[in-house]
Amino acid sequence: MWKALLDRLLRGLVKTGALRLTYPDGSTRSYGEAGATPVSVTIHDNKTLRALALDPELAVGESYMDGTLTIEGDDLRAFLTLAIRNKHENGIAWWLKPLQAGRKALRWLWQFNPARRAKRNIAHHYDLSGELYDLFLDEDRQYSCAYFRHPDETLEQAQENKKHHIARKLLIEPGMTVLDIGCGWGGMALTLARDYGARVVGVTLSEEQHALARQRVAEAGLEDRIDIRLMDYRDVTETFDRIVSIGMFEHVGVPHYREYFRQVRERLKPDGIALIHTIGRTDGPGTTNPFILKYIFPGGYVPAMSEASAAIEHEHLFIDDVEVWRLHYAETLRHWRDRFEANLDKARDIYDDRFCRMWRYYLLGSELTFRIDDQVVFQFQLSRQQDAVPLTREYLYRDDKYPETLRHAAE
Repeated sequence: MWKALLDRLLRGLVKTGALRLTYPDGSTRSYGEAGATPVSVTIHDNKTLRALALDPELAVGESYMDGTLTIEGDDLRAFLTLAIRNKHENGIAWWLKPLQAGRKALRWLWQFNPARRAKRNIAHHYDLSGELYDLFLDEDRQYSCAYFRHPDETLEQAQENKKHHIARKLLIEPGMTVLDIGCGWGGMALTLARDYGARVVGVTLSEEQHALARQRVAEAGLEDRIDIRLMDYRDVTETFDRIVSIGMFEHVGVPHYREYFRQVRERLKPDGIALIHTIGRTDGPGTTNPFILKYIFPGGYVPAMSEASAAIEHEHLFIDDVEVWRLHYAETLRHWRDRFEANLDKARDIYDDRFCRMWRYYLLGSELTFRIDDQVVFQFQLSRQQDAVPLTREYLYRDDKYPETLRHAAE
């Protein structure tokens, strides 16, 4: 039964490229274009066969992680490219649509993130061994999309580009106060304080990030300008000239969107500016991939622009500018994946083979989702007043706004 069901699913799904599948009973079937070089995959037991037929989005990742689905040559890139491209072009089997609808109906429950639950969800991912992140991130530990002004730039340079591009959108001046919501390991706070003369409050729910960020601030001699707090953003009570949030909004959850933007408005001074940098989906409201939700980012969700903008409008904030970064995150993830692959032996020493397969699947699947599917990055520039920012974008590209000039003003 399960073999017939999976066979029917694959005949409807694989139209571009080719798949050669060996079933647990030893039989082999081919799907897709005749003459195309196939990706060869083996399913090793009937339990995996059943899971793949009933819930392939979850089961593919789990079975690869557990080793009950193997790919010839371990060519995960070829396999995921085939799977993501065909799903994007051809959709899913009809009997899986009720499962998808059920997930969409329950997403409000899965994304309900009051403070205590939000802290647990953050700890699941960000309180992993600090050594793991050293294996694939840049030296500043920027764990969000970099900005490649030129294709051949290093990851370090592209991450610097990102921080300074955001600082320009914030129109930072020496002495301004900044709230960094979800400050990570403190890289943005350090840049704004050191290069722009700002005074920064950074908040995070990750104990690992909090400890390292405070250590980095102390080592930089910037304790008088940067205050890193282990707290929920909803508990901040001061007001600020600027608010920045990079790669944190994906953890907020749809039920809390208005609460989030209400806090942004209330913490922002009347003439203040906020910059919200988030992964976004271009195909309208949806659901989080079940593998990512279960193993990587519990409680996480990538918003559609319509979902974020509706909450912004209801909380009476002006959307001064929206910028869409398309393939920048694919390139960022390529760098992360290459670095992780180069350090696989070290990753195995920290965790084990199963974890390494899980992390490879996460990094490569995410990269290909940005290359093939419907994910981008949104940057929302927000204010309480219509005239808070200049009328054109020319200020973003003026030479006198480079940090080399502002660093002297900050000293």
